[in-house]
Amino acid sequence: MDPRSFIDEKSESRLYIGNLDLRITEGALIKMFSPYGKIISEDFLWHTRGPKRGEPRGFAFIQYSMKEEAKLAKEKMHGRLACGRPLVVRLASEKYLEEAAHNSSKAGGEAIKSGTAGSTSGQMSRSAKIAAIKNKLKALDEERGSAKKQKAS
Repeated sequence: MDPRSFIDEKSESRLYIGNLDLRITEGALIKMFSPYGKIISEDFLWHTRGPKRGEPRGFAFIQYSMKEEAKLAKEKMHGRLACGRPLVVRLASEKYLEEAAHNSSKAGGEAIKSGTAGSTSGQMSRSAKIAAIKNKLKALDEERGSAKKQKAS
């Protein structure tokens, strides 16, 4: 069996759940998503440093046993109100690709696009990460340079 097919199957059954109200607990999240299939893991993210340490970060990941269950949960739960806020539910792999595309358009970096296009596991290559950082630094330098010119005039 091809190990990449297992990774793809696993990533297609993992959901990103965002825009969570801070009052939503892990238990409540599992209760909301369990009707759609067998949940095999749940990652509820917390702040680990700073003044918000110990508070929820407002997003989580849920892993279903089958990709069909994840797709059903995504269809039924995306946009549904929870504590007055519409949930954002996507396949975790979609979330990663969307962020990478957004970052590459902001930084103007071709390396990011090529790093995600050739990857099946949703991981950027080391050289793509380095190129993305260089592009971000360049953009920040350009912003600083234009701000100094405006002050001088």
